[in-house]
Amino acid sequence: MTKRTTIDSDELSAYHPLTQTLLKNRGITTREEAEKFLHPDYERDIYDPFLILNMEKAVGRILAAIDHKEKIVVYGDYDCDGIPGSVILHDFFKKIGYKNFENYIPHRHTEGYGLNREAVEEFGKNGARLLITIDCGITDVEEVGHANSLGIDVIITDHHLPARGQRAGGQEEVLPPAYAILNSKQQGDTYPDNMLCGAGVAWKLVSALLIKKRKEWGVGDGWEKWLLDMAGLSTVADMVPLRNENRVIAHYGLKVLRKSPRPGLMKLLRKLRVDQRYLTEEDIGFTIAPRINAASRMSVPFEAFELLSTEDETVADTLSDHLNKMNETRKGIVAAMIKEAKHKIESKILPEVIVVGNPAWRPGVLGLAANRLMEDYQRPVFVWGREDSAHIKGSCRSDGSINVVELMTNVTAGVFIDVGGHALSGGFSVSHERIHFLEEEIATAYQKTEKNKKEENYGYNIDTELSLNSVSWDTYKRIEELAPFGIGNPKPTFLFNDVEIVNIKSFGKEKNHLELLVADKTGTHIPAIAFFTTAEDFSGLIKEGNTINLIATMEKSNFKRTPELRLRIVDIKKV
Repeated sequence: MTKRTTIDSDELSAYHPLTQTLLKNRGITTREEAEKFLHPDYERDIYDPFLILNMEKAVGRILAAIDHKEKIVVYGDYDCDGIPGSVILHDFFKKIGYKNFENYIPHRHTEGYGLNREAVEEFGKNGARLLITIDCGITDVEEVGHANSLGIDVIITDHHLPARGQRAGGQEEVLPPAYAILNSKQQGDTYPDNMLCGAGVAWKLVSALLIKKRKEWGVGDGWEKWLLDMAGLSTVADMVPLRNENRVIAHYGLKVLRKSPRPGLMKLLRKLRVDQRYLTEEDIGFTIAPRINAASRMSVPFEAFELLSTEDETVADTLSDHLNKMNETRKGIVAAMIKEAKHKIESKILPEVIVVGNPAWRPGVLGLAANRLMEDYQRPVFVWGREDSAHIKGSCRSDGSINVVELMTNVTAGVFIDVGGHALSGGFSVSHERIHFLEEEIATAYQKTEKNKKEENYGYNIDTELSLNSVSWDTYKRIEELAPFGIGNPKPTFLFNDVEIVNIKSFGKEKNHLELLVADKTGTHIPAIAFFTTAEDFSGLIKEGNTINLIATMEKSNFKRTPELRLRIVDIKKV
């Protein structure tokens, strides 16, 4: 637990002292940086899309396809990045009246991640001449080559790391033979923000197309801003850093989401009793994204695409019900998986990297389990399972101490059949023969992989100490200036020393959430809550009359008739 202190800065002296502290803790030290961070501006802070390497070439090929009425396939990944990104292209083609296109979302379990050779074959048979990937394709060398052999040009839009290491025999990239690749993580790209999510790259592509032909297509100035609901949704859901251009996309994306007329989105939010007008990044992370992802984990991913793209109220109503039920089923499966995993993990000495699995575990939910285990044990986690596959499939998550893709490339050649992902999360496949050696191989690779000093947004770092009577709407206003929060911009965390537990209660249908009423010596009383938590989780510290040190964030609850300020418990420490 690290406590930060306020550092005075003449550059930031115009701001409230709390604002100065929060900015400094996020590495923002100049007035110019502060203004851009606190007040994102679309015209000033959104970059020219043609700064992305190969954008001119990609736009030229798409315009040629439109002019010649060629069949275009938009091939999007099956998660809450590829699906909203696919909706962006769908809405664009509909807007300009282009009909000779189709959206395709691969089935997670039967087709797997990335371009699928059998699907590419079908596209060829059906006359496709241009394939545009969304949030995938950067490592699909053979599949893109096969598409080319069928007379299909491929434009890759992606943000994952290009193949290297085991496949490349070093640090040289191995790129697919695509017509054009839009991915600012490739060598030679100098775009000012190489951390856009997949839907963010798709939105930049549409923005570039409109720069070229907006007037000819009769598309009004600024129409693409309405697509920021999908780009913003993915930017938050895919956990890319909310700094630089991503912060602007998330900021305006939330504004559009609060007004979005999409029937599926509106129906889903109403059923979850989320007031669309006050939608936050937490609503995306805990309500929308899990249900979009539930389609691929538990059912058919195209259903999530339909939910976000349909204009039919009846279809929207049916799909929102269905995805909500799928998400409930998913919760039960993941809870059972985590319980079993913890039993396996705690039956032996805790390793530096956790590797755990079961052939009965469904690959579609492994990432959720890996993320939860990473949070609970604060170390990298690899989780594997199998479902009707010739290979073992897995997901991994990092606590920020190591790049999991780099770790996997340091494993002995031949152990992994395939790897991919980001620094903090990835996926892999292993043969049945090799799975028995995976834990040992990863442990060996871990020793020769460069360790990072943990980024401050993993675990919890305390921004400053506050008293309970500082929990006010004025303080909340200062905090809200820094929203949206996420990777690279953690929600401000505060230490409340010597507070007394006045009352303890459980709430929720299953009574599995905790609410404390805490007070300090001034007599100020404030509610503090924690979801999926019980008093027993804090080793006997939670008893009425006990004095504790409370680590918490501040939030506004809109569940009652009038908004209420409360604390969200991060941790509780002995005085």
